[in-house]
Amino acid sequence: MQLNENTIISLQEAQQKSIAAKQLVEEQLRIIYENNWFNIWVPKEYNGLSYSLLEGFRLFKDLAYVDGGMAWTITLCSGANMFAGYMDPVVAKETFQNPKVCFGGSGRANGKAVFDGKRFTLSGTWQYATGAPHLTHFTLNAQVYDGQMPRVDGQGLPVIFSFFVPREHVLIHYDWNTFGLECTASHSFSLDNVVVSAANAFRLIPEERKVDSALFRIPFMTFAELTLLPNYIGMYKRFLDLTEKYFFQKAKDTVWAEQYSKQHFRLVDTLQQKLENDVVKIEDLILKLWTFAELTHEAFDPRLLDEIASISRAIVKDIREQVCYIFPLLGISGAQRENEINIVFRNIFTATQHSLLNVR
Repeated sequence: MQLNENTIISLQEAQQKSIAAKQLVEEQLRIIYENNWFNIWVPKEYNGLSYSLLEGFRLFKDLAYVDGGMAWTITLCSGANMFAGYMDPVVAKETFQNPKVCFGGSGRANGKAVFDGKRFTLSGTWQYATGAPHLTHFTLNAQVYDGQMPRVDGQGLPVIFSFFVPREHVLIHYDWNTFGLECTASHSFSLDNVVVSAANAFRLIPEERKVDSALFRIPFMTFAELTLLPNYIGMYKRFLDLTEKYFFQKAKDTVWAEQYSKQHFRLVDTLQQKLENDVVKIEDLILKLWTFAELTHEAFDPRLLDEIASISRAIVKDIREQVCYIFPLLGISGAQRENEINIVFRNIFTATQHSLLNVR
C-alpha cells in the first residue's frame, strides 16, 4: 500500500464526516492537496505528477480500500485534470498554476456549442459532476454548431467538442442524493448562453493531444476503464477483509463455529485468492499497454483494448455478484448504516450504477 499509517488513520477518521456532509471535508481535501492527488496524470511541466498508468491504478486501489467515496472522487477529478494534456499549452500552464485546481463534469454530449468564428456560446444541462462543491472548472461535452447549422464530420455525424468552464459561470443543481458514495457530491449543473474562448475547447482523442507522452497516446475509454476498475477492486478487497473479521467474531460462538466456520472461511479465502489473481492479470495488461505506448506512436492492437475492456467488466460483474451472495451472511450488523461493512456495501452498489464497466 502506498499510503502511510498516519494518512490512513486521518482518512478513516474523516469518512463518517464526509458522509454526513455529503461532500469531501476539509481534512480530506488538505491531504489530497498536500499529495497533489488531483494532478497525478497532469504533466510535470504543468505542476503535475505524471504518474504511469500502473502507479495510478495502484494508488486508486489503495485509496478505495480506505474510503471508496473519497477514492471515487479523486479518480474522477484527477481523470478530468488529465485533460490538461489536450488543452492549449499556454492556457494549461496558466490554469494549473493553482495548486487546488480541480476539473470535473460530464462525458455526455447534452449541450449545444455555437461557434461564431472566435468564441463558443454554451448552453445545456449535464448530470453527475463528481466533486461539484470543490471544482474550480466544470467539463462538458456539447454538439458544435456554426451559427444555426450543426457541424458534421466526413461521415455526416455530429461533431462533439469537450469544454472546460470556470466555476463562476456554472449553476450547480444540488441533486445528488444516493445511498452510497455520498461524499462524491456528483451534482448536476447547467450553463445558459455562457461565452468561452476557442481555447476552452478540446477533443479527447490521441491525435489531438498537446503533450506527447505515453498516457496521452492511450485511448481515453481504455484509460477510463483502467482508472475506475481499481476503485471496485479496492472496495471489494475491504469488503472481503471486513467479512472475514466478522466471521472471526462469530466463530467465538462454538455452535456457529461448528456449523458455519469452515465453509464461510473457505469462501472468503477463495474469493480473496481469485481477486489477487485478477489483479495480477489486469496489471500485466496495463504493463503491456503502457510499454507499447512508450515505445511507439502506432495504433494499439484492438484485441488488446478489447481484452482490457472484457476482463475489466468481468471483474466488476463478479464483484457485484459475490457481494450479493455474501451480504445475507453478515447478519443485522451488515445492515446498520454506520457499520463500515455497510458503508462499503453501499459504495460498491452505487458505483455499479455507473454506465462504464456495468454489465447488465
